[in-house]
Amino acid sequence: MNITASTVSLTVDDVAASRDFLLTHFGYTQVTAADGFASLTRDDAAVDIVLLERGIEVLPPEQRDQRASGLILAFTVTGIADHEERLRKAGVPVTMPLREEPWGERLFQVTDPNGIVLQLVEWA
Repeated sequence: MNITASTVSLTVDDVAASRDFLLTHFGYTQVTAADGFASLTRDDAAVDIVLLERGIEVLPPEQRDQRASGLILAFTVTGIADHEERLRKAGVPVTMPLREEPWGERLFQVTDPNGIVLQLVEWA
């Protein structure tokens, strides 16, 4: 198997809200969009993101009413303290403040308008 890209698909109530959050605060760009759908990418190694509106008919019937929950979308970064400060100044809700774990991981979390938890991680 040769994996050439990675994409996470998230079902949300408001595609535009999550799309705008990722474009504004996480440097994503929109590749394509349609009613109830947006595909986002970055020029670096970050995972691509597809946002689907809950109820959209492209999903199998048993998945249409589900929404993204119980997951953490984590990004490994450098300069983590600067990112936390930048996001705070932009009014992004920091739902877990910057902390360092005993094993050397520094991390904090923010939550987008649809409740998707994004975690930034830096290894000390």
